[in-house]
Amino acid sequence: MTGQANTSRERHYLPAMGKHWLLPLYDPFTRLAGVGRTHDQLLDRADLRPGQRVLEIGCGTGNLLRALGRRHPDVDALGIDPDPAALRRARRKAARAGFPIRYERAFADELPLPDDSFDRVLSAFMLHHLASGERTRALQEVRRVLRPGGELHLVDIDGTPSGRVTRRAHRHPRLAESLPEWVLTALADAGLTDVAENGRGGTWFGGVVFYRAVAGRTG
Repeated sequence: MTGQANTSRERHYLPAMGKHWLLPLYDPFTRLAGVGRTHDQLLDRADLRPGQRVLEIGCGTGNLLRALGRRHPDVDALGIDPDPAALRRARRKAARAGFPIRYERAFADELPLPDDSFDRVLSAFMLHHLASGERTRALQEVRRVLRPGGELHLVDIDGTPSGRVTRRAHRHPRLAESLPEWVLTALADAGLTDVAENGRGGTWFGGVVFYRAVAGRTG
């Protein structure tokens, strides 16, 4: 897969809270659920350095990149998400905080970005929103845009039925595919190397799993 993907056509996507009208509740919900602590743990694992280029896929309302801006103002950060309403909120929050974070509308499986252009790709609670084929293409796109030796750091819901929300939703096929074994296999199948579970944590809605993978060097 080379070059930039075509994102011109309109597509369906699943909003962060499942319904567009619930978007105003997203930030209060994530605060109450302890997602901010999980974001900090993900950034701890990403080992970011000055001057690096960082991409977040499925950035939503920009909470992870806002945390990144506070801790690492010297990195070049871009967030992508298919939801224009969420992106408007993300841009407003970044502007109020004075962070030079850029946001663009795009789908994770069709990134309008050049090959080998990022040192890190981050993803928080996005993978389980995607259908199986979309997940496969999204991870292939991550491999494409990462520079050789660049790293993917992601965190997502543990697909096992733990936690008050995940127990109720466990029968949904997308959540069932969030089992760590499935995620690790999908990362490796996308051409990423050194694939590993990178710790576990928890939120109000259940357990979470951190993952790390590397874009292998070519040649």
